[in-house]
Amino acid sequence: MDEREFDKLADAALRALMDTLSELDDVEADLQLGVLGVEFPDGTKYVINSHRAARQVWMAAERSAWHFDYTPESRTWVAPKNGDELFSTVEAVVGRKLGRAVSIPRPVA
Repeated sequence: MDEREFDKLADAALRALMDTLSELDDVEADLQLGVLGVEFPDGTKYVINSHRAARQVWMAAERSAWHFDYTPESRTWVAPKNGDELFSTVEAVVGRKLGRAVSIPRPVA
């Protein structure tokens, strides 16, 4: 995948995450220059960002880190290390933090 295609896909994913997370109570979400910061009332911060050089979306949350590769066949971002999918992983970590289920619509690619 070339740089332009990566930027388009990563930006769509980050914007979809931002749109939903910014609507949740008890969550402050801010997207700037390919970096989505997610902050909770207790000061906990999660970071999700595009990493152009690696052609990945990276996430740091719950003292863990994920690197997601885009899989064109399924149109998903998947961590090759463990098979986790980006949106499902964000739903899980944010849901655990908030103590309730979180659902994030996937972008149409």
